[in-house]
Amino acid sequence: MTKEKNVQPLRTVEEIEDMKQALRRFCSERDRFLFVFGINTGLRVSDILPLKVGDVRGKTHILIREKKTDKTKRFLINDGLRKEIDVFTVGMPDDALLFPSRKGNASISPTQAYRALTKAADMIDRDDVGTHTMRKTFGYHYYRKTKDIAMLQHIFNHSAPSITKLYIGITDDEVDETLKGFSL
Repeated sequence: MTKEKNVQPLRTVEEIEDMKQALRRFCSERDRFLFVFGINTGLRVSDILPLKVGDVRGKTHILIREKKTDKTKRFLINDGLRKEIDVFTVGMPDDALLFPSRKGNASISPTQAYRALTKAADMIDRDDVGTHTMRKTFGYHYYRKTKDIAMLQHIFNHSAPSITKLYIGITDDEVDETLKGFSL
């Protein structure tokens, strides 16, 4: 019986930069861009992979129908991500997939995305990275910056703030913080 992986967000800018470098060095520029895209949008990998160049290039927002919920969602493309998109899509036609597989005419699969992320994570001695790391990293940093758990709950479409906090690992951090310096 395999133990389910405890996938975590990357909690520091240094961890994020290490991951970007490992993806660039040990995987591909496509895989690095996927990671950057994921941590800047908070979208699920299943909603990112089918995107085409024309869905994001020159746009202010990404419009998608979420696979999991079947709801239409609109996500702002921040300035940093817009620059990444502009660089990554140079010379690509609008109908090209953003994350094409090297085999066939489809995008990479969630399994292929997972393999790239875990390979890069192995190179930086992390065993707690998976495709949800991108979404959790977005959520973790969004919450740390805004402290707005209600808005993050809305963005993630979670039913309760407690679910959102648990998902991004804030609860553990908050408990640890209250216990620092505590002793009897």
